[in-house]
Amino acid sequence: MSLQKLVRRLRQFRSVHKWIGISIVFFMFITSTTGLLLGWKKNVDTLQPPTLSGGSMELSEWVSFDTVAKSAYRAIDSVTHEENAIDRFDVRIDKGIIKVLFTNGYWEVQVDAKTGKALSVAQRHADWIEHVHDGSIVGDTFKLIYTNYIGWGLLTLAISGFFLWYGPRTIRKIKSR
Repeated sequence: MSLQKLVRRLRQFRSVHKWIGISIVFFMFITSTTGLLLGWKKNVDTLQPPTLSGGSMELSEWVSFDTVAKSAYRAIDSVTHEENAIDRFDVRIDKGIIKVLFTNGYWEVQVDAKTGKALSVAQRHADWIEHVHDGSIVGDTFKLIYTNYIGWGLLTLAISGFFLWYGPRTIRKIKSR
């Protein structure tokens, strides 16, 4: 490859690298910041409430899911005073606890699986941070576009960055001959 071709190609890489970098920097800031927070979620009680321990790890001693749901509804109503539907149960057999997660407000109620008593009511801030992180807070279509744009953008930055590093070395070798 001639020196002029190499210099021209290097300038093209520099332009692509610059414009992709400029267009993606805001999204990279959001993704990296929320990623850092998500990395700490198990260590910071504000981000995700710590998992408590229940009375028994023996499934035969546990109350029914209906009892757990009723207890969780009473507990969430006493805190928020708003209607909220159950999204899912997160069963922790090793802790003897069932986390009841609600659809609105990122609320969680931890219920002792043996007694059916609500032990904790708290918001799971890590859940909305995760939705910001992956773009799903806007919607599923946006999430798909957002993750593809960031993924392809970072891949393009890595490849063009390599050539921006490697190109001048090659040019110096050619010139030194």
